[in-house]
Amino acid sequence: MTDRPSLPELLVEYDRALAYTDDLWADLTFDEVAWRPVPESSAIGWHLGHQAAVAHFMVRNLTAAEPSFDPALDALMDSATEERQRGDLPGLTELGEFRSAIAERVRFRAGMIDNGEVGAPVQLRSIAETMMTAIINHEYQHSTWIAEVRNRDLGHALPDKPQSELLTELDGYVILR
Repeated sequence: MTDRPSLPELLVEYDRALAYTDDLWADLTFDEVAWRPVPESSAIGWHLGHQAAVAHFMVRNLTAAEPSFDPALDALMDSATEERQRGDLPGLTELGEFRSAIAERVRFRAGMIDNGEVGAPVQLRSIAETMMTAIINHEYQHSTWIAEVRNRDLGHALPDKPQSELLTELDGYVILR
């Protein structure tokens, strides 16, 4: 086998990544979360929804066929949606609830796999470990853009970057080793 982090370790890292993202936006106003530097860019709010939507796309397509939480938000938050069309964002509460609901499903599915409560448990564990690594790295990828806009454009201080033996930095992005 490999020296990859275990699913429980990855879930800890997932929560760390989510907490860092929350630190980047929890104190912002709706106007700040919805602000776009130019029409061909995406607001912080789009990135927040996109992080969650991609996590759920991965869970439901790689480990368990789950229905969408909100097909309209899925479509809006999909990177295939042209940037000029990414402007009608939900409110902060709805955005937070969308992120929380999806995070709960990610934890639930990874927990079921970790407990062997699935068909083909060894195969799904391998998929889930890779999936969780991608979800975490994607969370940090978009958090980097959120941090840049938060600090450079909106003038807010940045929280400390997350620290863990499993994290490193590549090209300015926090990433799992």
